[in-house]
Amino acid sequence: MRAVNLIRFAGAAVLALSWTTTNSLGQPSDLVIRGAQVLQCNTDMDLSSAVAVRDGHIVYVGETGQLDGWIGESTVVVDAEGNTLIPGLIDSHLHFAGLGHALQILDLNEAPSWAAIVEQVTRAARVLPPGTWIEGRGWHQSKFVTPADQQVDGYPHHRQLSAAVPDHPVLLTHASGHAVFANQAAMQRAGVKAETSDPLGGEILKDDQGMPLGVFRENAARMITRAMARDTRPRNQEDQLDRLRKEVQLAGQACLRYGITSVHDAGSSFATVDQLAQLAAEGQLPVRLYVMVREGPAALRARLPQARLAGVGDGFLTVRSVKVSIDGALGPHGAWLLRPYADLPQSSGLNTIPIDDLVEIAHLCRQHQWQLCVHAIGDRANREVLDAFESGLGDQVQSDHRWRIEHAQHLSVEDIPRFGRLGVIPAMQANHCTSDAIFVPRRLGERRSAEGAYVWRSLIDSGAIIPNGTDAPVESVDPRVSLFAAVTRQLGNGQQFYPEQCMTRREALLSYTLWPAQASFQESEVGSLEVGKRADFAMWDTNLLNCAPEEILDANVLRIWLGGQEIQLEQ
Repeated sequence: MRAVNLIRFAGAAVLALSWTTTNSLGQPSDLVIRGAQVLQCNTDMDLSSAVAVRDGHIVYVGETGQLDGWIGESTVVVDAEGNTLIPGLIDSHLHFAGLGHALQILDLNEAPSWAAIVEQVTRAARVLPPGTWIEGRGWHQSKFVTPADQQVDGYPHHRQLSAAVPDHPVLLTHASGHAVFANQAAMQRAGVKAETSDPLGGEILKDDQGMPLGVFRENAARMITRAMARDTRPRNQEDQLDRLRKEVQLAGQACLRYGITSVHDAGSSFATVDQLAQLAAEGQLPVRLYVMVREGPAALRARLPQARLAGVGDGFLTVRSVKVSIDGALGPHGAWLLRPYADLPQSSGLNTIPIDDLVEIAHLCRQHQWQLCVHAIGDRANREVLDAFESGLGDQVQSDHRWRIEHAQHLSVEDIPRFGRLGVIPAMQANHCTSDAIFVPRRLGERRSAEGAYVWRSLIDSGAIIPNGTDAPVESVDPRVSLFAAVTRQLGNGQQFYPEQCMTRREALLSYTLWPAQASFQESEVGSLEVGKRADFAMWDTNLLNCAPEEILDANVLRIWLGGQEIQLEQ
């Protein structure tokens, strides 16, 4: 990876030189920000105090005392008054429309118990007509302060919810997004009975009488989600577009509030991509989107040759990668492990896609020069993906392919060096470490946790870069949580989760700026404050490079610019 990085930065240097040559001091800029602590977030983490912008791009980065030639009568001049300017942050893994949708349904993340969730759903049912679906997200059985009264393997039974809300079908998505909970009315809509069998890559949890518990893991969740979709699907394409437009706007507002100007959307259908392209062409995307297409082999064979999009809507939409999921999540015991779970010895997790399909998709991506991004959380899943990458890439393993493993949370020691050696990018979300740490040792045991859980330091030392993010709406989109987790691995109770795997402060900032740009082939456009790049940046009241670690969580975005235009932040 390091050798490849030299080539990338050489290209960026040529671009910067062309801008410096064509934008002489005799041509004033549109915008000047001076008196700032400018963290350029390039490889050397250079510091300066001023930035000038023209036509949506950076034309000068340097010292405030050398700005005279860049200021004209129409130049907007902003005095930063010593505040910090950094590139617009890039969340390298979230679900953009899913975030917008989650902001419109019940938020279960803070519920201390199953009883509290039942009460929350009951309140919603009181104001909705019978038969209306009730949807929520964020429950996690391992994080309840008070365990459920009726439970199987820690999961609540549907009886309490079904009795409280008998006339409304209810679908509650697990915090991880890899399981759902349904009441009796929802299971009836989905046609789920005692004799309903598990689908490939999924599991219907059942009680000791063989009756559905209400919990549907991985691919089994589709039984419930499809039933709800049948009942709630928009009537026509225009209504579908309106729904997506609202989700996009809500998600964009949430991102901009925290200084995020670009996101990597971790999986959308071709149909959604087509709608996003329409919104981008109309100038209705609030942040820049790098979208991973999530489809099966047949659809990919049909559309990959002509589906690539680059910079639609003045750089607001790019589509050149494919997303696949090979396993589930650790929280609901869906991550695919080499050895059984320490707290569920009858299970090693779930493989959610046939390996042959993954290998076929890898060969398709190589054939059509698409990036491949694979969700893999368990150590078995990560090993299978690395093997598939080697097979799919063949003699192109040493090329600048930038194929990614999304999450890469739990690795076998033997596989850690393969990331750097193969040039595979582990796209990881630091907030998952501190959020999951309370149950990781229970799932994996102490040895596996110490050797391979969220091993950022080991992966970076292998030569890999780690683009950061939040996986919103699985976690809050707030980047401060992931930045703080990256440099401290500190839990809410003050304990640290294997702190020897922390990132440095410089690495943490790069993980939200330049590294995600590299992970999306966009380092010549965004990710650092350098001449020639798009003028996407935010002014913070705190210097994230040298403040006390705990101050990261209290840092605030004061102002934000996207393509050189200031965006008004909504409170």
